[in-house]
Amino acid sequence: MEWMTLFDPAALGIVLGGTVLVTLLRTPLHDLVAGIAALRVLVRRPFVADALVAQIAALTRIARKHGVFQLDRAIIADPDVAAAVMAIVDGDEPAEVEALVRYHRGVRIDRHVAAAEMWASAAEAAPAMGMVGTLIGLARMFAGMSDTSAIGAGMAIALLATLYGALLANLVLSPIAARLRAAGRTEAAERARLEAPLAALAACQTPRPPLQSVA
Repeated sequence: MEWMTLFDPAALGIVLGGTVLVTLLRTPLHDLVAGIAALRVLVRRPFVADALVAQIAALTRIARKHGVFQLDRAIIADPDVAAAVMAIVDGDEPAEVEALVRYHRGVRIDRHVAAAEMWASAAEAAPAMGMVGTLIGLARMFAGMSDTSAIGAGMAIALLATLYGALLANLVLSPIAARLRAAGRTEAAERARLEAPLAALAACQTPRPPLQSVA
């Protein structure tokens, strides 16, 4: 069998176009953009917090030696850790810093879940669009019973649309959703490791130098 016999532009257009349309209608624009942007996670290594834990340990040593007010000069690439350190510099208590870290972690989890749900929703829609293509193909076939070429074209759409829907859902969309969920779980677990070190860093607060009075 030649592979080109398994290609039908009409069936492919119905399945792809229908899946995209359903996903657009189901997903808010913000989540749609986030879901597409999340694809870069698939080509990156799993998130590991070791480097951030080491950086927080270094900041803790600085805070113990020179005071936490010196930390505002630190260059911190991770936005969650940077926000926590700025809160520490501003004088937040360890419990407040821990709550802030948990909040940012929860926001990240929500983004991961929204991205995975978008792709899972597309995976759910693809087989349904394949069935729509099958019905369209059958309708076309029965409408042209007097024309053998129309019968063949309608049958091709009917069969291949179901095939495309199943392949798209199970070989592309569902794996993407599953891998995004796995990446989200890994990052959530790793970022949980940052709470205790940042709370310990907040406990290193020392009084700021008194302001010099202007004579």
